[in-house]
Amino acid sequence: MSPRPRPVLAALGVAALVLTGCAAAGPPDRPPGDRTPSPIADYAEQVFGGSADPDGDGGDEPLVENGDEQEVVLAAPQGWEEGEAVSELWRYVLEDEGYSVTIEYVDAGVVFEGLAAGDFDIALDTWMPDTHGAYVDQRQDELVDLGAWYSGARLMLVVNEDAPVDSIDELAEHASDFGGSIHGIEPGSGLNSAIEDSVIPEYGLEGMELVPSSTPALLAELEAAAAAGEDIVAGLWTPHWALDEYPIRPLEDPQGAFGQVETINGFARADLDLTHPALTEWLLEFEMDPELLHSLQNAAFNADGGAADVGQAVQEWAAEHEEYVDGLTG
Repeated sequence: MSPRPRPVLAALGVAALVLTGCAAAGPPDRPPGDRTPSPIADYAEQVFGGSADPDGDGGDEPLVENGDEQEVVLAAPQGWEEGEAVSELWRYVLEDEGYSVTIEYVDAGVVFEGLAAGDFDIALDTWMPDTHGAYVDQRQDELVDLGAWYSGARLMLVVNEDAPVDSIDELAEHASDFGGSIHGIEPGSGLNSAIEDSVIPEYGLEGMELVPSSTPALLAELEAAAAAGEDIVAGLWTPHWALDEYPIRPLEDPQGAFGQVETINGFARADLDLTHPALTEWLLEFEMDPELLHSLQNAAFNADGGAADVGQAVQEWAAEHEEYVDGLTG
């Protein structure tokens, strides 16, 4: 994007006239340390559409063409793939619009502390109302909810597409089809705990064994079952790229044993609409459906054995989904 032409010579001439007028009238009384903009600073901002202090030595922040401040700091919880993928997508989109974007990967609690303190501008991976709700409640007066951009975030059991069951309440009578096993992830994980403490007793699955392993091992099991045409039932969650990569589908949970379905929301520091009004409007309209998000995650974390550079993988995905990406700021 090319910068706007600026009438520098004309501006300098008018600025000189303003200066002359100020000198003739005498300087107004300005106590030491008063940072109220002078008439020249006011005029420079009007003419140049940005800071009268381009070196950043105490003046306004640099602006992009739409009037937003140029600097944007995104925060994402470490290890949450959808957060990393979506943050990288917005970095790509915003840098194309002239913003300067930084992404900070931190612990979940630090995300919300940083937003409240103004150290971060935006966090796009907030699961509501349960997973991150307590963090939000502690600082609700210092945060702004940008709304849900993804609906249907939840834990689940998945099976191969041609499995003989559609619902968890059918598993008990088909346990032998799945070798009596439910494949899990890391021992002590929230997913395994939900299966063991809620799903199994709720649906009478005591005849099936939860087999803990690791997330990579679970994904390898899904891939192997698909290649062999075998039935498999495993714990998973959405959003996850495996739902785009493998021929699997979620089982219905009529008893709600996994808890309520959540949304993924964006949150911002309280005054984002004052410094970044255009960006705020874009984020309020931001949405992704499961198919899009799963394909974005698949491109970022699985294609070609996993991208060494997630940002580059996201850029390539964006080029293949140009209509959707252009619409994010349309």
